[in-house]
Amino acid sequence: MSKLNTQLLKGTLEGAMLLIISREELYGYVLNQRLQESGFDTVSDGTIYPALQKLQREGYIVGEMRKSPEGPARKYFKITAEGRTYLQLFIETWSRLKQNMEGLIDENQRRYWGK
Repeated sequence: MSKLNTQLLKGTLEGAMLLIISREELYGYVLNQRLQESGFDTVSDGTIYPALQKLQREGYIVGEMRKSPEGPARKYFKITAEGRTYLQLFIETWSRLKQNMEGLIDENQRRYWGK
């Protein structure tokens, strides 16, 4: 993964994780699968689990241990009310950033590449 991709991923991963957790309670392995299904195919467990811990410390998600019929208990995560508030702010901020970047890209393409 390039340095640029790594930096962009760091800025979006927590928001992507919260979006997925807001739809369903799940544990880390399934979260990684959902991220991969959404195009985040280069995210390692070594990145996801520290991010989950950070989201818990900030009060955006809570974890609950549950028995598993297929082996050891698993920690399922769900979003909190504070997490939903933060997620809404993330979505609004991301939408503005996306719009701003698209404007800059369009202007550059018209000005320098004649598109």
